[in-house]
Amino acid sequence: MTLRPDPTFHASPQLAMQAPPEHYAYTVLLSADASQPDALAVVDVQPGSDTYSQVVHTVPMTHTGDELHHFGWNACSSALSPLTGHAFLERRFLIIPGMRSSRLYIVDTKPHPTQARMHKVIEPDEVFRKTGYSRPHTVHCGPEGIYVSTLGGAGPDGTDGEPGIFIMDCETFDVLGRWEIDRGLQDKHYDFWWNLPRDYMVSSEWALPPQFENGLVPEDLLGNRYGHRLHFWDLRARRNAQTIDLGAHHQMALEVRPAHDPVKEYGFVGVVVDTTNLEGSIWTWWRDDGIFHAEKTATIPPEPADKDSLPPLLQGFGAVPPLVTDIDLSMDDRFLYVSCWGTGEMRQYDVTDPRKPKLCGSVHLGGVARRTPHPNGRTFAGGPQMVEISRDGERVYWTNSLYSTWDDQFYPNGMPGVQVMARASSNGGLELAQDYWVDFPQGYRAHQTRLEGGDCSTDSFCYPSIRT
Repeated sequence: MTLRPDPTFHASPQLAMQAPPEHYAYTVLLSADASQPDALAVVDVQPGSDTYSQVVHTVPMTHTGDELHHFGWNACSSALSPLTGHAFLERRFLIIPGMRSSRLYIVDTKPHPTQARMHKVIEPDEVFRKTGYSRPHTVHCGPEGIYVSTLGGAGPDGTDGEPGIFIMDCETFDVLGRWEIDRGLQDKHYDFWWNLPRDYMVSSEWALPPQFENGLVPEDLLGNRYGHRLHFWDLRARRNAQTIDLGAHHQMALEVRPAHDPVKEYGFVGVVVDTTNLEGSIWTWWRDDGIFHAEKTATIPPEPADKDSLPPLLQGFGAVPPLVTDIDLSMDDRFLYVSCWGTGEMRQYDVTDPRKPKLCGSVHLGGVARRTPHPNGRTFAGGPQMVEISRDGERVYWTNSLYSTWDDQFYPNGMPGVQVMARASSNGGLELAQDYWVDFPQGYRAHQTRLEGGDCSTDSFCYPSIRT
C-alpha cells in the first residue's frame, strides 16, 4: 500500500490520455493442446529500445489446461471513487482467470514488469465453494474490490445453476462471494462493465459451457440458442433493473463498452452474427429518463468465398461471416474499434455521434478466406481478435486467438501466437506498423493484452473530463 494514490490512477479520461505512454504490454498465452502451462508474456513496446516488439519476460502458470482469458488489475482509476476506502492501493497485481480450470492466478508486476512473478494461486475449489460459479472469464477492478464474471454454474458441465459475478478482496485476494442480490432474467453470461457515478452496470451473454467448450455447436447457433440479451443493473443495489432482447437471431452479444466519461450515459456492444444473413453488428445503448434503450447502429456484411477456401464449418454457407469478436472504445469516446475475426479486418468507426457510427479506417490482416499477409510480408494466421488501445489513442494492439476449440474450427491449419500494432490518426485512419510484430514462444496462442499503467478496456472513471 502506498501513502498517496497510485500515479497511474486518473480522475478523468482526459487526464488518463495525458499520462506517459506505456512501456510494456502484458499478453496471456495459452497452450491449445495443454502440453505446457499457459503463460503471461511481457512485451517491450518502447520505440527505440533494443528489445522493441519482443517478449522480454514470461511467467508460466503452475498447472496445465487453464485456458487463460480476460485478465485485469487488482486496482485502477475506479479506486478514486469518493465511496471507497481503497484510494491508496497500487495498480500492481494482475488477476488472470483460467476459463477451463476455474483456477485464478495472481501475478505481481513489481518491482518491474521484467521481474513479474507468481504471487498466489486460487484453486477451483475455493471458487466453487464460495460462489457456486465456474469458468471465470472477465476481471474488472471496482472501487471496493475485484469483480470476476463467470460463464458456468455448478456441476461438471457448469449448467447446475446460472453463471454470474463474484467479488474478490483487492488486498488479500480472498474470494468473498456472489455479487448479485437479484439476477432477474440473466441465465447466460459474458462481459460486464459500468458507469460508476451513474450507478449502473451492463452485462451481456455468450453461451453455456456445453455450447462453447468443445467448439461452436452449429445446431444451437442456427436454432438461435446462444445469448442475445443485454442486462442493466442497479450497481449499488446489485439488482437487475432491465433486460433488452436484441432479437434471437442476433447471436452472441459479447463485449460491452460504456463511454469512459461518466457524464455520458451510453455505450456499445458487438454482436457476433445475425443468423438470417451472417452479418455482424454494432449496437448502441443509452439511458433516457431512467429507461435503457438499444438499437443496431452499424452492420458488417459477410464476404462470399470459394468453398475450397473455407473450413468444413462454413462450407455450406459459401461465405465468411465477419465474426465480431471484440470491440474497444478510445479513451476520448471518439473511436470504436471492431475486430472482424472471420473476414480478417480491423475496423475503426467515428462514434462522435454514438447512434450514427461512421466507418473511418480499416486494415485487413489474416482472415479465413482472405489470408492477408502483414505489410512486413509475414503470414498472420487467424484474424484480428482481442484489441487494446493506448491511453492516448495513438496505438492499437491486437492478437489473433479467440478460444482454442473455436480457433481449431475456423482456422484448422494452425494459429501461431502473434501480436501486431496499428497507428491511429487523430482524424481517423489506421496503418499497420511494419516494425511491430511480436512472435510468442512456439506452441502458444495469444489472447488478451493489458498495457502498463492502464488502457481503454481496463479503467473506469469517477469524474468527468473538462469540456473545452
